[in-house]
Amino acid sequence: MNNNDVLRRLRYTFELDDSTMIKLFGMAGHEVTHAEISDWLKRDDDPEIKQISDTEMAAFLNGFIVSKRGKKNGKTPEPEKKMNNNIMLTKLKIALNIQSEEILALLTLAGLPISKHELSAFFRKNSHKHYRTCKDQILRNFLKGVQMHYHDGMALPEMTEQTKTNQSKTAPKNTPAKSGQSKKHTQKNSLSNAPKKKPKTFQWGKLPSDDS
Repeated sequence: MNNNDVLRRLRYTFELDDSTMIKLFGMAGHEVTHAEISDWLKRDDDPEIKQISDTEMAAFLNGFIVSKRGKKNGKTPEPEKKMNNNIMLTKLKIALNIQSEEILALLTLAGLPISKHELSAFFRKNSHKHYRTCKDQILRNFLKGVQMHYHDGMALPEMTEQTKTNQSKTAPKNTPAKSGQSKKHTQKNSLSNAPKKKPKTFQWGKLPSDDS
């Protein structure tokens, strides 16, 4: 998806003025000017528009993460030299501190429900056999859902029946414990399958990439 388009959508959704955007870049150690911000935000048909580079877009999203989640101990990672939709989706997921269920709900709100299995493929390493490229349609509708929820104040919908059906088809089936299996082992499995608590902090780590 076009970097300038993503930048414009985030600016509108979170009501970011030029000064705030400059601060976000600064939080990632990247200095920009009001003139650069203005050039990046021009309409696509404006002959004076300038394209924001992948590195600059990555720096903006890194700063957005810091502004939303706080600065972690240690050095903020260098912005990626090559961006793609998978990385953008991951960075926005971290910044907004949302889990897969909320992303699915945002996509449903925007009119594009997908399964949890499909979504998880976008966050895998590009070397993983189940890795899938996040297409423009997915990221565009995710940003639309973010705008509808965070800017317009629309509530997240319940999961649709179709999405639930898709997820149930891909979810692993629970098998009953064998007769000789110990009670302790059964309890251990039960605990391991319990839902994990939502993390309060984020970890800077490797993001999915697409070398193709």
